[in-house]
Amino acid sequence: MRKGLGNDFLLGVQHLFAMFGATILVPLITGMNPATALVSAGCGTLIFHLCTKFEVPVFQGSSFAFLSALTAAVATYGVQYAQGGIMAAGILYVLFAAIAYAVGAERIKKIFPAVVTGPVIVVIGLNLSSTGINDAMSTVEIAGTASPTWLSILIAMFTLAVIIICTIFAKGFFKLVPILIGLACGYVLCIILDLCGVWVMDYSAITEAHWVNIPYYTEGFFTLPKFDLAVILSIAPIALVTAMEHLGDITTNGAVVGKDFFKNPGLHRTLLGDGLASLFAGLIGGPANTTYSENTGVLATTKNYNPALLRIAAVLAIILGFFGKFGAALQTIPSPVRGGVELMLFGMIASVGIRTLAEANLDFTHSRNLIIVGLVLSVGLGFSMVGGLTITFGSIAINFSGLFIAVILGVLLNLVLPQELEEPSK
Repeated sequence: MRKGLGNDFLLGVQHLFAMFGATILVPLITGMNPATALVSAGCGTLIFHLCTKFEVPVFQGSSFAFLSALTAAVATYGVQYAQGGIMAAGILYVLFAAIAYAVGAERIKKIFPAVVTGPVIVVIGLNLSSTGINDAMSTVEIAGTASPTWLSILIAMFTLAVIIICTIFAKGFFKLVPILIGLACGYVLCIILDLCGVWVMDYSAITEAHWVNIPYYTEGFFTLPKFDLAVILSIAPIALVTAMEHLGDITTNGAVVGKDFFKNPGLHRTLLGDGLASLFAGLIGGPANTTYSENTGVLATTKNYNPALLRIAAVLAIILGFFGKFGAALQTIPSPVRGGVELMLFGMIASVGIRTLAEANLDFTHSRNLIIVGLVLSVGLGFSMVGGLTITFGSIAINFSGLFIAVILGVLLNLVLPQELEEPSK
């Protein structure tokens, strides 16, 4: 074993923990198979890295943008027809990649200056923060009575405190895995509280899971797609929304790493990676995939940007998908423990957006900069709080997320508003 391989493995495990909860939540809500989602996420990540010349440290997990459309499609038509819609969305993504290649990275980059990307990154982080708060306040039932909310918050704060302490004061390898250490400490605390009778640990997911999932033998694990025009029209157009979100996610990832991924390996390659990942997911029965901000948060926290770590997490996700008991064990991580981790990860993303604005040396005495930043923040966060904007075309309903609206608004304002609306105040 080469020196450092064990360390890399644990760093990969840390990324696995970061993506796991959200990746299996989408199939649990929509009625798809969580184990298949893990396999498709892992394979999708490897496909993405292949498309991007192994240079972009990204993990592909289940996309929440497709949640309502997939839920309706699965309930009405079944999983296999939903797969057909997901594959169609993946094909649209490939077309977007071709357009990006034809237009060129420099032209695209010009419409995404720091005055647009900075607040968009902040919107990404703050949009996700409500998930951390909800998990941090999540309670369990003890003998018919809900545990106190304050106990959940204390568990989350304990987990968060461990992460902060490790990030600031730990030395050597321990400084690189604060998320993993925080999760472990929070989990152990919950086990102790369970033994004391003030918290309940639910291990049912482990007992109910298969030891080994076998394609086309284990129920729901790998199914072949079917196609229906109505389902395709209800799911595929969402690719337009997620493509715009992709611009924000790749901008955020590049800002964290300190590289311009629009230029190298190129936006067309990252879009192609997203599209092929979703295409593969639809083929085997997983939800559509997307770039995961949770793992970008890990990058920002640990400052270790090695893309190979994400590939280790991808391989582990595939293995866990086939070995049900191991994957189910991760499902037993209590929500408050996840909440403590999420508050750190999503807060780090928002802070990257603020850093982007600061490093650009924007002059906020100019109304133009104030208008763009202010409206991107208020509109993006405002629409996110009300669940986005849903527009109905006949029987087709498309939900535009707050992030999508923020990206479109920022780009339009940057193109329309003159460079100087007024002289700066003295």
